[in-house]
Amino acid sequence: TQEEFNGKPDSLFFNDGQRRIDFVLVYEDERRKETNKKGSNEKQRRKRQAYESNLMCDGLQLEATRSLLDDKLVFVKVHAPWEVLCTYAEIMHIKLPLKPNDLKTRSSAFDNFNWFTKVLQVDESIIKPEQEFFTAPFEKNRMNDFYIQDRDTFFNPATRSRIVYFILSRVNYQVVNNVKKFGINRLVSSGIYKAAFPLHDCNFSRQSEDLSCPNERYLLYREWAHPRSIYKKQPLDLIRKYYGEKIGIYFAWLGYYTQMLLLAAVVGVACFLYGYFNQNNCTWSKEVCDPNIGGKIIMCPQCDKLCSFWNLSITCESSKKLCIFDSFGTLVFAVFMGVWVTLFLEFWKRRQAELEYEWDTVELQQEEQARPEYEAQCTHVVINEITQEEERVPFTTWGKCIRITLCASAVFFWILLIIASVIGIIVYRLSVFIVFSAKLPKNLNGTDPIQKYLTPQTATSITASLISFIIIMILNTIYEKWPKTQTDYENSLTMKMFLFQFVNYYSSCFYIAFFKGKFVGYPGDPVYWLGKYRNEECDPGGCLLELTTQLTIIMGGKAIWNNIQEVLLPWIMNLIGRCRTVSGAEMRTPRWEQDYHLQPMGKLGLFYEYLEMIIQFGFVTLFVASFPLAPLLALVNNILEIRVDAWKLTTQYRRMVPEKAQDIGAWQPIMQGIAILAVVTNAMIIAFTSDMIPRLVYYWSFSVPPYGDHPHYTMEGYINNTLSYYRVADFRGRENPYTGLGNYTTCRYRDFRNPPGHPQEYKHNIYYWHVIAAKLAFIIVMEHVIYSVKFIISYTIPDVSKSTKSKIKREKYLTQKLLRENHLKDVTKNIGVIVEKMVEVVDNNLRPKVD
Repeated sequence: TQEEFNGKPDSLFFNDGQRRIDFVLVYEDERRKETNKKGSNEKQRRKRQAYESNLMCDGLQLEATRSLLDDKLVFVKVHAPWEVLCTYAEIMHIKLPLKPNDLKTRSSAFDNFNWFTKVLQVDESIIKPEQEFFTAPFEKNRMNDFYIQDRDTFFNPATRSRIVYFILSRVNYQVVNNVKKFGINRLVSSGIYKAAFPLHDCNFSRQSEDLSCPNERYLLYREWAHPRSIYKKQPLDLIRKYYGEKIGIYFAWLGYYTQMLLLAAVVGVACFLYGYFNQNNCTWSKEVCDPNIGGKIIMCPQCDKLCSFWNLSITCESSKKLCIFDSFGTLVFAVFMGVWVTLFLEFWKRRQAELEYEWDTVELQQEEQARPEYEAQCTHVVINEITQEEERVPFTTWGKCIRITLCASAVFFWILLIIASVIGIIVYRLSVFIVFSAKLPKNLNGTDPIQKYLTPQTATSITASLISFIIIMILNTIYEKWPKTQTDYENSLTMKMFLFQFVNYYSSCFYIAFFKGKFVGYPGDPVYWLGKYRNEECDPGGCLLELTTQLTIIMGGKAIWNNIQEVLLPWIMNLIGRCRTVSGAEMRTPRWEQDYHLQPMGKLGLFYEYLEMIIQFGFVTLFVASFPLAPLLALVNNILEIRVDAWKLTTQYRRMVPEKAQDIGAWQPIMQGIAILAVVTNAMIIAFTSDMIPRLVYYWSFSVPPYGDHPHYTMEGYINNTLSYYRVADFRGRENPYTGLGNYTTCRYRDFRNPPGHPQEYKHNIYYWHVIAAKLAFIIVMEHVIYSVKFIISYTIPDVSKSTKSKIKREKYLTQKLLRENHLKDVTKNIGVIVEKMVEVVDNNLRPKVD
């Protein structure tokens, strides 16, 4: 009744106040529904009754309570008694405390700077450190070996929820043709139950009125999710205790990644500032902006018919910006990031090993959590080649081949769809460039204020990047909604989803970096797309600035969109749910009803959170040579991301079922693959996308014949050297340009070709092949140097530190010794009892003879 809960809205117990609520099931009473589907409702009711009956047969205790706000809703509270917990703890191989452990100490590299880092630490007077124990897989027949001081607290709430969920996932509710249908997930997805979840322990904004409640949700909100704690370290042990190791390892990884980004961001900003303060010393940019050099260079039209001749000086502003990013600092930063990513991955492995030890997941047995959905599909009987016994498998060999083919076809279809969208963007670029060239002011000297900052290339690049970002987010949303069966293996799903996202997010960047402007021909013989669209060209300074623009829009837009979506969507949904209830009723409703109106986390849990961060990791590493500020953007985003994710979990979402995890799963090899690919992409960006190698070749070679006779090394004349000549009279009908701004005999274009009148006119000259050779040599040298350094770092930094290995071995030895000693005590005690009984029997047998 309402009166029952007015004084105890945070109660976590049955009505008797003794039995703890370990799980809650919610359904809608069919008898009170306003519907004509009586037959269907009756079937659902019978399935639910059979399911609940089987739950009670398995030892669980249930108590049903109607909603105080909606009398159609029924909440079924589930409690697991001591015997059930012990039985399933043994089945699941759950490791439980044997004896307090004084070996585990939290070490830190900053122990000597406690006075400095104290302000960043979590206040231990608020969140007290957890007591550590020697642990072992639970066995009922050795119960006396375990540290059982209080049966009510021996299994903590997270462990109780895991055990109950294990049972709920495997109890059947119907048998059809000798095939059992079972599991709470099926019942929820079919609408028989509306929800199933463990309870939060209290309200996030205030402490529970129950003095025995640990108020862990409140502490997590106050010391982790609240904006005022943004500068503090995360309370990882409490996160792991409340949400489980799987959630804990995600936030540990995200926090460590963010810490490592700090170093990359500092170096990236330094390289950016180096380029910014040296842009005025950029000789080739000065030549572009010089009225006597760039102002007198007439460039060939970049499209047919509608495009006119244009003056090189109109690219003055973009050339100045390009000097910031296309500098020597960029090369240094690309090499640094190749080393940084290796250090990050290697040190993370060490940190992960420490967490495995501290969180007691070193010998985690994955088979303890066999997926019930997988078991449900095991309908085919085969003979095991090793045991020669029958066992059930989900698919035959032929069925497995069909399934793999279908999955591969689906992924291939989505990749083709992405490639089609990229081609569409390219066609857009080609078409709109013509429009901008025709519509923007045709001031040849580039003095028009609009033309000065908004060239056809800039306008096309910005609008195409925005449209590309919108298409990426649309395809991403559609693919996420694409129906996926619950039987997807997590690692398999990870690889398939990452492959899609990799193509979706990075394809446009790869196009700009490695394809745009590379296969354009020359003014008299241009290359056409689909026989109609003339291939687009880069600015005279290259496509690096456009790649930087693309990365800035996608990275920045993605971060803003994700944070808005993650904050606003659950907040609005919960606000709508609260508006449907009676004003002020939340404070009077019980805990289970408050949690029911929160948002469910979703079947894939933190999968999309990982995916979001890995895509960002790709942007930070794969294309960092073009955008040294990428780590800074990622750092700012991650600092907010940690607190946004924490806020979501503690305030907007139902409590997840705690899960065990040793590591971050398939994301680790994905990051290693990205790290290897990043060396190649950055080397190729510097060689083929930036103009650094041609400048270096010019600088070192044009002081000697046959290229030049400068008395010293110089960059003077570089712009004139990179632009080839074309005779206007050689234009054919199709390429004949707009000539309303004057008549010219020659124009210039970006390439290294022989001039008109040369025996091999318009063919690549010898300087072109020297530049190509220098680019290939640079790629080979840079790759080999960085890969060698990566190999040395990987070899010299072990995945598990020596101290952690020693602690693991020491704890394992002491645990085995403790179990052996306890066993010997039991054996000795039993032998003593047996001896006493034997003596008693002998005495009883000898006494009559003596008498």
